Amino acid sequence: MKAKQIIAASLIAFSMMSAVSDKTGEAVSVGDLIKVGGITYLVDRYAGEINTFINKLTVKHGISSEYATKVVPLLTVGEKGYIGAAQVSGPQALVDQTKAALQFEDSFMGKTFRIKGLIPVDAITTKNYKRVQGVGVSAQIDVKI
Repeated sequence: MKAKQIIAASLIAFSMMSAVSDKTGEAVSVGDLIKVGGITYLVDRYAGEINTFINKLTVKHGISSEYATKVVPLLTVGEKGYIGAAQVSGPQALVDQTKAALQFEDSFMGKTFRIKGLIPVDAITTKNYKRVQGVGVSAQIDVKI
């Protein structure tokens, strides 16, 4: 990794992990920060290959799309925090605006039901982002943190 990429991944990791600890109330370890920074870097570095893999998988199962697709970092916030990747899909200009995806999850009725909201956003942060209307999340990959 180049120094510039390490610094960028570390800043993104710190921003994301701060949000996770705010939501879950759990402390964030240095190991968690390194894991998040590393996974964020890997998602960015291998987004094209991951996207191609997902597209081949959907073609194999007869459910491909004619929309543009790309892979972006995915941060899940809920009872636990996760970092991973999401494939977004939609018109090319809107997909180009999408920089990350957020997944919010919660449960209700004594944890009988679990809800997950997947939101494509225009920034790699958990603050100061806007939803990208017209883009959906078509796949996700999670790694537990």
